[in-house]
Amino acid sequence: MKKFILTLLAIIAGLLILLSLLAPSLLGFSVTQLGNAVRVSTGMGAKLACSGRYLSGFNHTRNLDDLASYSPAYRLLDLVYDDEVKRVTATLMGMAETSATYRPGLGCTLDIGDTSALNAVTTTPIADSSAAWPLGNSVANIVPNQQQRLEEILQKDNRAGLNSRALLVVQDGKLVAEAYDEGISPETPLLGWSMGKSLTAMMIGRLQTINPQVDMSQPLFPQWNDDRRNISLENLLQMSSGLEFDETYAPGSDATKMLFRAHSASDIALQSPLTKVPGEYFSYSSGTTNLLSRWIYDRVGATPQTNVDFFYQQILSPLGMRHTTFEVDGSGVFVGSSYIYASARDWARLGLLMLQNGEWNGEQLLNPDWVTDTQKPNQSENDPRYGYQFWLNSGGNELRYPELPEDSYFMLGNREQIVMISPSTNTVIVRLGWSKKTYPTGRNFAQLLP
Repeated sequence: MKKFILTLLAIIAGLLILLSLLAPSLLGFSVTQLGNAVRVSTGMGAKLACSGRYLSGFNHTRNLDDLASYSPAYRLLDLVYDDEVKRVTATLMGMAETSATYRPGLGCTLDIGDTSALNAVTTTPIADSSAAWPLGNSVANIVPNQQQRLEEILQKDNRAGLNSRALLVVQDGKLVAEAYDEGISPETPLLGWSMGKSLTAMMIGRLQTINPQVDMSQPLFPQWNDDRRNISLENLLQMSSGLEFDETYAPGSDATKMLFRAHSASDIALQSPLTKVPGEYFSYSSGTTNLLSRWIYDRVGATPQTNVDFFYQQILSPLGMRHTTFEVDGSGVFVGSSYIYASARDWARLGLLMLQNGEWNGEQLLNPDWVTDTQKPNQSENDPRYGYQFWLNSGGNELRYPELPEDSYFMLGNREQIVMISPSTNTVIVRLGWSKKTYPTGRNFAQLLP
């Protein structure tokens, strides 16, 4: 037995040495960050595998393949699924055990710190409807040539290794084509990653529409009793706050600590120092979006239940989004930067709401002026092609996608998640998938426009 233990320890030591030697070239991080890398890998592994299984319905192989697309080291993870309590536990060669737990209506949350308050949160599922899409799930306006073109694009994508999972086109308010990869259906919730940033902005727009007198006083947070009191809500919305935040997805960065190791995601950016004049410099920051999520949380009741109630009552229910889950961190605040799972049809509903200037089924959910402001370039010195948490095709010296209409704007997320809103063509296009390489958005979407 002693000999077996010594042999096992020697194997583990050898693997660690090998991992250390391979880290810079193969895995993309320094040897000095190996400890952080192990903790980030188990945090990311537990979180994505939990959501993949209990929200998207993916099996272990698909979860592991998705993780390994970021680094081959993820194939060393040991993922244990407890389907009775709906929890996934991840370890890396026995180290850095991390778990994530699924709760109905809330999705999966990392078990970091005291998460007991989440157990008391209740949600009411959105009732199904046989009405025509977008109010219900009946689809009767498929255009055959558009449908054929979409299916051909999806097949070509996947022959090229782009791993497209859902493509959908809305034209003149009607769902005219949709195509899905094997194992994906119109009801499958899929991770939008940073497309959650756009939804977070829409939640602020909704809050300001139902309560125009919402407190806009400075500072935005009581903790900011220094120069950060000069940061405006618009600075946050346009990613020009001037706050320092390390957005690189490397072990030890602000972004990885926030998403995979923190009880409260917004706490990371809340403590960030001010390094530039607010409004002058665009700097893409997931931490900034989680500050917006925290701002919403504080103004809708400052409890996990009131936070979730606001989202369900003011966004999901009016839009009939039956297959969407916006996940919270351990403190009950939505992880607005990253963790929203929605079906392609539900993503299209969000795009259509923006296309219709905030009007939905006769109700003005978003103020039209707010929708207009969302599409205005920011006033930064370096890159104005970003509005209120939406990417703009125009606004700078060149179009982001030259093949697409100048007035197009986008929700964009990691692994090439895309919702395009094109006012001039009255079109919404959704693409969901898991691409390591750049997706040919301009070329493919141009084929789908009228």
